[in-house]
Amino acid sequence: MNAPSFPFVGRFVRVAAVGLALMACIGASHAGLFDDEEARKAILDLRQKVQDTQLRLEEETRRATDDSAQLRRSLIDMQNQLDAVRSDVAKLRGLNEQMARDLSEVQRQQKDTAQSLDERLRKFEPARVSVDGREFLADPSEKRDYEAAMAVFRKGEFGPAQLAFVEFLNRYPKTGYRQSALFWLGNAQYATRDYKDAVASFRALVALGGDHMRMPEAILAIANCQLEMKDSKGARRTLEELIANYPGSEAAQAGKDRLARLR
Repeated sequence: MNAPSFPFVGRFVRVAAVGLALMACIGASHAGLFDDEEARKAILDLRQKVQDTQLRLEEETRRATDDSAQLRRSLIDMQNQLDAVRSDVAKLRGLNEQMARDLSEVQRQQKDTAQSLDERLRKFEPARVSVDGREFLADPSEKRDYEAAMAVFRKGEFGPAQLAFVEFLNRYPKTGYRQSALFWLGNAQYATRDYKDAVASFRALVALGGDHMRMPEAILAIANCQLEMKDSKGARRTLEELIANYPGSEAAQAGKDRLARLR
């Protein structure tokens, strides 16, 4: 049995199908339009973000470049300062070394000067001397002048020797050389036959007293001068005094021989 035919229904179904298809197309078209707008906005946002990022990167790069340049300049300045400090240190080291050398030289000169001064001062300081068995302090000039007078006497220049010893005794009235100088002055006077002055010189030695080793010889010399002046009586008394006061001396032994001849 065949189904009944409904032409209206078939037409309706076709119309409905077309409508649905149109609605689907319209919906699809609308959906496509919506997607393009969102994508465009997303792209614009992304582009903006990229631009912002690029700007930030450029700014940061610029700042980094500026900072790097500033750092480079600072490093260069620090290097220059360090070089200057090294140069100053080198100069100071050189200066210190020079000052050390100068100080060493000054100290050496001071030492040499002090040593030289000490040596010069020692030339003026009294020194201990030993003459005719006696020790005493004598100034360098005093010792020099006495030895000079003795040098003249040893050369046999008895006249100049007298002048030298007289000048010495006048210049150094309290000298420790006094008795020795008087003894050699008397001998110089005796050598020039100035017996009276010789006696005065020898008596001046004896008057100073003490245990001077030239004392017995001076007394014997007085007796010899008296004999030369034909004063036998005075010579006898002098010889007796010599023998009595210095019995063990060589001068006393010589005096005994002379005294024996006088008797």
